[in-house]
Amino acid sequence: MAMDATHIEQLIKQALPDADVRIDDLRGDGDHYAAHVTSSAFKGLTRIQQHQLVYRALQGRMGGELHALALQTAAKD
Repeated sequence: MAMDATHIEQLIKQALPDADVRIDDLRGDGDHYAAHVTSSAFKGLTRIQQHQLVYRALQGRMGGELHALALQTAAKD
C-alpha cells in the first residue's frame, strides 16, 4: 500500500514542527517521492544526521508503505 504525500508531510512536521516541507511524487505512482526539508533542528548536524531525523519522523514506514524517498535537507538560517 502506497503512502500519500500529505501523510509524509504531516509525519515530518509532527517531528519537526518548524520544518518547511515540499514533497514531490517523482513517478506519479505514490511510491517514489522526493522530500525537501528545511528545519532549524538541522543546525550543526551532518547531512546524514539530518536525514536520520527525517527517517525517524517516518516511524519505520521506509521500505514498507514508503518505497523510495530522495531527501534534500538544509538548516534554516
